[in-house]
Amino acid sequence: MDHSAHHTSPMHDHATHEGHHGHSDHAVPDGGHGGASWAMAAKATLHCLTGCAIGEILGMVIGTALLWGNVPTMVLAITLAFVFGYSFTLFAVRRAGLDLKTAIKVALAADTVSIAVMELVDNAIIALTPGAMDAHLSDGLFWSALLGGFAVAFLITTPVNKWMIGRGKGHAVVHAYH
Repeated sequence: MDHSAHHTSPMHDHATHEGHHGHSDHAVPDGGHGGASWAMAAKATLHCLTGCAIGEILGMVIGTALLWGNVPTMVLAITLAFVFGYSFTLFAVRRAGLDLKTAIKVALAADTVSIAVMELVDNAIIALTPGAMDAHLSDGLFWSALLGGFAVAFLITTPVNKWMIGRGKGHAVVHAYH
C-alpha cells in the first residue's frame, strides 16, 4: 500500500497529527515513515493484545463450558482473538468516518501480522506448558500459562510492530484516519 499521498494531503498533516493526544511519540522526520519509536510500537502491541486477550479468554471459557476438547476450544479462542483484535481497529476507523469496506481493509492491513504473531506465540506457550491444555478455568496453571503466554507474546510482537510501523505497515496504516 502506497502511503506517500496521504502525507501531503490535508487529511494527514503531521504537524496537527503530532499534537494529537498520545501520538507525539511517533513523529516521523521529513514526512516519511522512518523509524518507529518503541513507545508507539508498545502502544500498538498493547492495543492488539487487548483485543486478542478478550477473544482468547472468551473462547477458552466458552469451549470449556461446552466441554469441548482442546483443539476446538483453541480454534474458537484464536478465531475470537482475531475478531476482537480487528474489531477494536474497525470501530476506531469507522468512528473516523470510513465506510465499512474501507474500514475492514484498514483493520486487516493494520492488525493481521500483529494478531497472528501474538496468537502463534501465546498458543505455543500454552501448548508447550505441561498440563496447561488439560487445566480447568479454576486452575492456577491455566491462568498462569495464559497470562505468561500473553506477556511473552507482547515482548515478541512489539519489535515486529516497531519494524512494520517504521515501514508504513501495520498500525501505521491506521494513523491516516485519526
